[in-house]
Amino acid sequence: MMIGRLAADRIERRSGVSLWRQIADKILHAIAVGDFVENAALPPEVALAERYGVNRHTVRSAISALVQEGVLRAEQGRGTFVLSRKRLSYPIGARTRFSTGLQEQTSERHIVLLASSVEPASQRVAEGLGLAKGADVIRLETRGEADGRAVSRAAGWFEAKRFAGIDAAMAETGSITASLARFGIDDYLRQSTVLSARHADAADLADLDLQPGAIVLVTVAVNVTPDGQPIQFSESRFPAERVELKLSAL
Repeated sequence: MMIGRLAADRIERRSGVSLWRQIADKILHAIAVGDFVENAALPPEVALAERYGVNRHTVRSAISALVQEGVLRAEQGRGTFVLSRKRLSYPIGARTRFSTGLQEQTSERHIVLLASSVEPASQRVAEGLGLAKGADVIRLETRGEADGRAVSRAAGWFEAKRFAGIDAAMAETGSITASLARFGIDDYLRQSTVLSARHADAADLADLDLQPGAIVLVTVAVNVTPDGQPIQFSESRFPAERVELKLSAL
């Protein structure tokens, strides 16, 4: 089986990261985005070598590492298979809520406020909130946890003038929804969500307790009041090995 090389499959030979690790990370990414299907056989070494532009020995080293990490299973005479991992299904729709979205799958859920600050709105935050660039916004850094596992890491921005004290409310309630209720917002809707996937950076690895090479699913979203007023701009990261995102109509 021949697999053509894509831009996302290219490796950096002078990156300082060993070739086998780069290939292992590429395979992890391919699994996360569904190119290689769980419980199905991985393409043969020769096909992977062609896809990534390396020799079979490098591919074999990458596969061996992923077997050790519990991502793949090698079966003598049959090939190498992608292991199935039970993941939480996180729904993204018109009313996306952390706690209610996972309540049927977990027994305990909460959000931890890691840090807060007031800062000038960047261009993308200002556009999302309908503010002038540089306007004061409150930034909340949070981690979502379910049954003792970190399942999300997020940054959320709110207009500072309108939501002064939302950091204290978040620290007390552990809920964005409950915090917004203190400002008279009893309901809000997801206006837009942009999805992507990337390798976890150093902060993701630490905050989500991930191993190097892990993939995170990224959502950039805007929440609005029922009459369309923007109230929250957010960027959230979910570990692909623990969470899958389930989209429904917004």
